[in-house]
Amino acid sequence: MRRWRGMSRVVVLIGVAALAACAQKPAGTGSGLPTSGIYKVGKPYQINGVWYYPKEDYGYDETGIASWYGPGFHEKTTANGEIYDQNELTAAHRTLPMPSLVRVTNLDNGRAVVVRINDRGPYANGRVIDMSRRGAQLLGFDGPGTAKVRVQILAEESRAIAAAARQGTPAPLLAEMDGPPPKAAPRGRIEVSGPAGPVTTPGGSTGAARPPTVGAPVPPPATLAGSISEGRFVPAPVVAQLPVQGHDAIYVQVGAYGSEENVAKARARLSAIGQPASISRTRSAGMTLQRVRVGPLDSVDRADALLNQIIQAGLTEAKIVVD
Repeated sequence: MRRWRGMSRVVVLIGVAALAACAQKPAGTGSGLPTSGIYKVGKPYQINGVWYYPKEDYGYDETGIASWYGPGFHEKTTANGEIYDQNELTAAHRTLPMPSLVRVTNLDNGRAVVVRINDRGPYANGRVIDMSRRGAQLLGFDGPGTAKVRVQILAEESRAIAAAARQGTPAPLLAEMDGPPPKAAPRGRIEVSGPAGPVTTPGGSTGAARPPTVGAPVPPPATLAGSISEGRFVPAPVVAQLPVQGHDAIYVQVGAYGSEENVAKARARLSAIGQPASISRTRSAGMTLQRVRVGPLDSVDRADALLNQIIQAGLTEAKIVVD
């Protein structure tokens, strides 16, 4: 896997405490509320006419628009039985297993954090992930409310915490390391002063570096520091900068098809609502696919409106992407 620029090869050894097995109820606190949660994937479900299919996907790598949720949900139960804490680095995702760990990169400023998926959502059609308030603060979009992001699952780490949850036994996260296990940066080094505030990374650099190209291998975290809280591994608030060129144009992608017939059907439906389609080729899982898109679009609001129009026309697999 590609390493983070400017960082030596780092080994992470983090002991993950026992998590409840699937058939068990989550551990409780003195108040009787569950906190540690259970492992959960879940069945297909439908929201606003769109079907979602939760699954284990350890190759997940997607761009889109992030939002965040906070005070109205603070201390309420998440979809896998944990208690939502808006000050922890957690997030809601529509389909990934709970719990799993993902890296979220702000495609406008290059800030990246690791968060724990422990909830379902967001339920607005045009959003790819719903961050905790703390996550939005560290990525610099708590003010505007949304951001263009890349979401990448950390496969080995997510498999480890999934195994712990299924078995109800401790499961260490192992990687190779040079030197002692890394520690979280002190909280004062990562505070932000508004959406555009500077963030000091563990390496000491600041600035608006660009994230890697979508589809590239996920670089391992320079530090995957965290703590054990009520039987859960909670990522530490460590912000990294990814100094690679970015792609920040917004599109509504109707689908990626392997057959000319499906491409023609999608184009015909778009034409019926007065939307011209652009076609581009991509490779996925060894296959050549044709992406049918509308854009680029000049704002998130415009993308939201267009996405809703396209879904109402029957193209319910449409989504917002950033490229």
